[in-house]
Amino acid sequence: MTTIKTIPHYLNGEESNGVGERTQPVFNPATGEQTGELWLADRQDLEAAVANARKAADSWGEVSLARRTAVLFRFRELVAGHIDELAALVTAEHGKVLSDAKGEIGRGLEVVEFACGI
Repeated sequence: MTTIKTIPHYLNGEESNGVGERTQPVFNPATGEQTGELWLADRQDLEAAVANARKAADSWGEVSLARRTAVLFRFRELVAGHIDELAALVTAEHGKVLSDAKGEIGRGLEVVEFACGI
């Protein structure tokens, strides 16, 4: 039996159910089994997320290019170090075969590398 997990929002670096009152089930597409429940955002949640993103973008823009590149490379290393775990999540939530999920993560890593080289 699969444990139903509640999937929150991430607002300003913290988990939050937001103020919305609706949820939506999440199913494993390969089995049809419900594996989670996702909190749905309402307008107030969306506005809070946009305000936080604008604030973060302003402060990120003040960070030196060398520091931003270092952060992105560290992010790349974290993702690369957890490919198997991430691929398992993609497989469970999107129904992709594991090899395709790993390929998708690899393509994402290429995007991060490209951003670091700009």
